[in-house]
Amino acid sequence: MPCTALRPAARRRPSLITLAMLLATTAAPVLADTSGTATMAIDTEVKLLSDLRNRGISDSGRKPSAQLNLQLAHESGLIALAQLSTVSDKAFTGSDGYNLLLGTGYRWGDPDGWHFGVGLAKEFFPGARFDAPHAIDLEVGEPVDFRRTRYDTAYAVLELGWGKLEGRILNVISRTYRGADTGGVCGQILAAAVDPTPAIECYLRGDKNSRGSMLYDIGYKLDLTPTTTLNLHAGTQRIRHFKEADFSDYSLGVTHQRWGMSFTAEWVTTRTHRPELFLIPDGNGWKRQDDDRLVVSVGYKF
Repeated sequence: MPCTALRPAARRRPSLITLAMLLATTAAPVLADTSGTATMAIDTEVKLLSDLRNRGISDSGRKPSAQLNLQLAHESGLIALAQLSTVSDKAFTGSDGYNLLLGTGYRWGDPDGWHFGVGLAKEFFPGARFDAPHAIDLEVGEPVDFRRTRYDTAYAVLELGWGKLEGRILNVISRTYRGADTGGVCGQILAAAVDPTPAIECYLRGDKNSRGSMLYDIGYKLDLTPTTTLNLHAGTQRIRHFKEADFSDYSLGVTHQRWGMSFTAEWVTTRTHRPELFLIPDGNGWKRQDDDRLVVSVGYKF
């Protein structure tokens, strides 16, 4: 959740290119057993996007983003992934400009029938943090108890699917979901809303975090031609203790394979309860991050 009350400290920012190269060097050759049969596969993909959307919300400030994906899959069902993306330092206050997602888990079942997966994942936002009020003094009408919150988030993941219909449930096991605590939610409403009443009502519920939030996704892929796929997605988020932050997202897209690359055009729409929670500073005003948008991307696997 964006928050404008940050007091960031000066620091040296590591190079995103250096980090990308470091991740890329982890991609070892495909391993094989003594019979010559591959037992492990590693996929590496570089992607450029017109806007980086996570659950329908822009992580890149509605600006272009670059992404590096690495995925390892063992024949036993064990998987691991790493994803490095550029993000906005306004959407994630004080950020060094990138997000790192790491995950591991286990998948089993029939890819053409019922299949399942379980895992753990954590996303890191180096440098991103904000100081915000976690209470309000009603006698004087002033926010108090400024404390620091970070955006780093950990998840427990359950996947289940049938054929090309895929479902996923994520449970937030870290203290907050992307900074959603009393300071991040109530403080953002207080900073961005014209009427302070919703913020006061939020503060009156006491000091809360969002551990235990539930995130749901369902997606379906339909092959239109051997090289073209229709992508359908719907998701909903239930942020614990903060019903103001609940939202749903939907997308409809087409992916086409050509010249060894994947070209995708996707229409993304989001339904939020309090849009001011999804605003970031823009000059002397605010810019929405939950607007409807056509997102295009191109990816190359090697």
